[in-house]
Amino acid sequence: MNKYFIYCRKSSEAEDRQVLSIESQKTELLKVFAEKENLNIVEILEESYSAKAPGRSVFDSMIKRIEKGEANGIIAWHPDRLARNSVDGGKIIYLSDIGKIVDLKFSTYNFENTSQGKFMLTIIFGQSKYYVDSLSENVKRGNRTKLEKGLWPGQAPIGYLNEKVGKTIIKDPERFSLVKKMWDLMLTGSYSPAKIMEIANNEWGLRTVRKKRIGGKPLALSTVYRILTNPFYTGIMERNGETYKGKHESMISIEEFDRVQFLLGRKGKPAPKKHVFAFTGMIRCADCGCLVTAEEKINRYGYHYTYYHCTKKKREMNCRQSSIRLEELEKQILNYLTEIHVLDTYKDWAVKYLKEKQEKEKLLKPDISNSLQKALLQNHSYLENLNKMRYRELINDDEYMAQKNGLLKEAVSLKEKLGDRNPDNWLEPSQKCFIFANRAKNWFENGNLENKRLILETVGSNLFLKDKKLSIQAIKPFDIFENQDKFLSWHPIVEAIRTFFKNNTEYINIPIVKSDSPDEYRLMH
Repeated sequence: MNKYFIYCRKSSEAEDRQVLSIESQKTELLKVFAEKENLNIVEILEESYSAKAPGRSVFDSMIKRIEKGEANGIIAWHPDRLARNSVDGGKIIYLSDIGKIVDLKFSTYNFENTSQGKFMLTIIFGQSKYYVDSLSENVKRGNRTKLEKGLWPGQAPIGYLNEKVGKTIIKDPERFSLVKKMWDLMLTGSYSPAKIMEIANNEWGLRTVRKKRIGGKPLALSTVYRILTNPFYTGIMERNGETYKGKHESMISIEEFDRVQFLLGRKGKPAPKKHVFAFTGMIRCADCGCLVTAEEKINRYGYHYTYYHCTKKKREMNCRQSSIRLEELEKQILNYLTEIHVLDTYKDWAVKYLKEKQEKEKLLKPDISNSLQKALLQNHSYLENLNKMRYRELINDDEYMAQKNGLLKEAVSLKEKLGDRNPDNWLEPSQKCFIFANRAKNWFENGNLENKRLILETVGSNLFLKDKKLSIQAIKPFDIFENQDKFLSWHPIVEAIRTFFKNNTEYINIPIVKSDSPDEYRLMH
């Protein structure tokens, strides 16, 4: 007789808002499967955790117990209660393949432990993962839209409130003035954050906002530091490295915020530098590994010279590397940009070829989709035959696992290609790559410090200086251009770039945008 675990799961995240509560799931599953079908229930397992990533302790424990033979079936409300990620979904399918799981029962879905049934279950797990991924993308897009409109997408910091009707941030009439006084005390330079916390809690009676389960408590020292280092109070919103102008009323000025950061010993807004150098923080000394810094010197005739040299902070290394003039350093960078330079003729041909290639692929898209679907069905058939061969002991465990792993990897690859919603997203970065290689030398020669740094960051990594020689390792795919002279034609070069971006669409951001002129480009910061 089969033995079952009942697994009930619900998380507080957006993915599960419409799902029955754990108690409701448990009641329904017991009613349908324990009472009506009189199944042997080993234990009811409950978990309040998102399934969008591996790492659920209750689920993982259940899987281990199934592997030990404590049960050979699972009952759940829906397959997405078991998995919304490929790792956990793969575990369920694999345990079904090897006979550790012989039955799965769901309130909302009928599972048959056959090759077709497991194939359909794989699709359902894939749909659950797609739903989570799509939801995440939509949330990020929605948050970005809010920020661009000057609205904060999260919980308002203390001193402000989330206004429910207009979804805006408003002043907290009870706390705004008290938090403002905290900033005023800090700005005097006579009060430490700990002392400000003591005054706010004990003398003013300031408490955090009361929520259903949390809040209504005195401020912790960490909260005071969060307040005093949060630029939100200046009317600025920072999220994922981007800065936005908020519509909420500011509590302090940017100058006051910077003053507080200085008092706290933080950098805050970077102070104006006497000298700004393009390549500091990018290059390391090849001898001792310290960063290479820069300084400006004036000779006896009043001429200014910039030198780059090792900081020599590792005194035990006794670094003997000498300095290099800025002009010589830039000359070496220009030599490298010349090495990867693409002539106008080849650039124009490559851009045109890539566009034509995209148009041809669009025409072939239905045929490619059909071919992938056939390949996936064939893969499934091979896997089914492989299982039969192992069952009949025609192959041993090692041969079985080796072939099965290969087929599973192939299946994953085919499914990814079938699910690719943006098969043409390689075109723009591929074209930009050729345009950048064509223009970078000119942009560097005529650019400001910011442009020069941006260009070197885009094409080079692992920058080392030794004996006044700069070593540059090309960032992919610019390394392909280093060997352009070895190719008999440009066709394999273009195909190599296209293939790279087809497989690595988010690997590199080439910072160029179109200018007003339709055929002109500029660097984007």
